[in-house]
Amino acid sequence: MTFRYKGGVISATAPTITPPVAGEGGTASGVWTLEQQFQNAGNWPKPVIPRQLWSWGQNNTSQLGLGNSINYSSPKQIGALTTWLQVANSYHTIATKTDGTLWSWGYNASGQLGIGNTVTCSSPVQVGALTTWSQVATGKYHTIATKIDGTLWSWGYNTVGQLGLGDLVSRSSPVQVGALTTWLQITAGEYHTMAIKTDGTLWGWGENVTYGQLGLGNINNYNSPKQVGALTTWYKISAGKSYTIATKIDGTLWAWGFNVAGTLGLGNTSYYSSPKQVGALTTWYEISAGGATTVATKTDGTLWSWGSNTRGQLGIGNITNYSSPKQVGALTTWYKISSIGGSIAAIKNDGTLWSWGNNSSGELGLGNTTNYSSPKQIGALITWKSLTKSFSLQTMLAIKTP
Repeated sequence: MTFRYKGGVISATAPTITPPVAGEGGTASGVWTLEQQFQNAGNWPKPVIPRQLWSWGQNNTSQLGLGNSINYSSPKQIGALTTWLQVANSYHTIATKTDGTLWSWGYNASGQLGIGNTVTCSSPVQVGALTTWSQVATGKYHTIATKIDGTLWSWGYNTVGQLGLGDLVSRSSPVQVGALTTWLQITAGEYHTMAIKTDGTLWGWGENVTYGQLGLGNINNYNSPKQVGALTTWYKISAGKSYTIATKIDGTLWAWGFNVAGTLGLGNTSYYSSPKQVGALTTWYEISAGGATTVATKTDGTLWSWGSNTRGQLGIGNITNYSSPKQVGALTTWYKISSIGGSIAAIKNDGTLWSWGNNSSGELGLGNTTNYSSPKQIGALITWKSLTKSFSLQTMLAIKTP
């Protein structure tokens, strides 16, 4: 719903609202009231939508945030707060709240929690006191984040330059990467980091040896951001363990780096150190790179997967690897996706949550540790909103409304 009524604002007492949040669509229902007044030059009242945080699966480093290190095979709520906005995890977890604050928990041997020490925490701890954090991403032992002013920050493990700070020194608190205010989207693999700027350019830094996951046409590590080619048409980016996938604004799909199980979707198992187009389609939408398994949706709502399938994580009813995209069933209702180690989780547009693949730590959330090679629904709730991405672990976190 779009309004172009000068001086008219939506009443703060407007009816049911589901606003656009973190790339999601927005909906509204009920009768709207337009008031003849200016409000901060057109800033609409911002409704606060309750958002709970839930976790399950592997918890050996307390990454579930439940105050212990016990694995759980079904979703458990983290505290009672309803203000969580975004979450990312590996052996540690980073999350933002609707008030712009930043929180972390889990493994912290390299300072990846950003709290100025190396003490592991089993429940959420606030990172500083700022209320200006926007996006978050986690590598194996490092963290990347942006603020609402478009600046980029990093901390944690830095042995191959994955922090982008021009050195190999680890940090235990956030440090700004350069001085630019044009960082738009971020993602982190095991030891490499990728980002897109507001001008549509693509940048990478960190580990690049052997696989070429930075896409720079070589296998050299870099400790500061390096531009990938000269294009200004990059749209979405997702870093897997040692590879990267991305879409352009024309809907095409591209991949590079590690490819031992056909992870790149190029019909082979060769490594590539520069972006290669996956097929010729222009209808790719959501993307998620994992350990060696890739999952994506198209604009028609269909779901596709490829790469490693040793635990049935492709969701196509077998355990055979595939080096090109294979459709998962025939449904056209897939909405959000996440590749987590040897498993896949996905949300449909009706708000239901589904999972399949490896389940050795209960990461499928189904109440058991049985592997499944086709999608299984987690419970019966229809209020799931977003998922975390963990490229190599058996841990899942998700946000839902009460």
